[in-house]
Amino acid sequence: MAKVRIGIVTVSDRASRGEYQDLGGPAIEAWLDKAITSTWEAVPRLIPDEQVQVETVLRDLCDGEGCDLVVTTGGTGPAPRDITPEATAAVCEKLLDGFGEQMRAVSLRHVPTAILSRQIAGIRGKTLIINLPGKPAAIAECLEAVFAAVPYCLDLTGAGYIETDPAVIKAFRPKSS
Repeated sequence: MAKVRIGIVTVSDRASRGEYQDLGGPAIEAWLDKAITSTWEAVPRLIPDEQVQVETVLRDLCDGEGCDLVVTTGGTGPAPRDITPEATAAVCEKLLDGFGEQMRAVSLRHVPTAILSRQIAGIRGKTLIINLPGKPAAIAECLEAVFAAVPYCLDLTGAGYIETDPAVIKAFRPKSS
């Protein structure tokens, strides 16, 4: 079975300038490492909140690097420089609204400001792109909320096959009819 490639993109002006330690990207990688039992490889990127640069990196990870899944962190709030959802929408052929809806619903159980979050998810070619918030605790909450659907989504798009540890997250795949 081929190794699944997962792009992990931190979108942060301060972290990209070295003024702030990137906590989001490592939090995503640590969560995925616990959850995924099949062979996978992280393809990390750390970039500023510049829409053209985010779009370019997303396209490269999907089209050039052959990532099956791309997970972003940061840039999903209402601040003027928060542009990750706009960049994601610009490069995707299909948006999957349920991901953002579910992540916000789960996050609202923890903080009332979750209504300010604008995460989205979509498909580019065979690649699923998911936007996550920037805080490590919120990253884990959101991944736990949506990741059960990710392996089957990748099956449907023709991307790599992901197996998960059911003790962490049980992947849902419908039974054959």
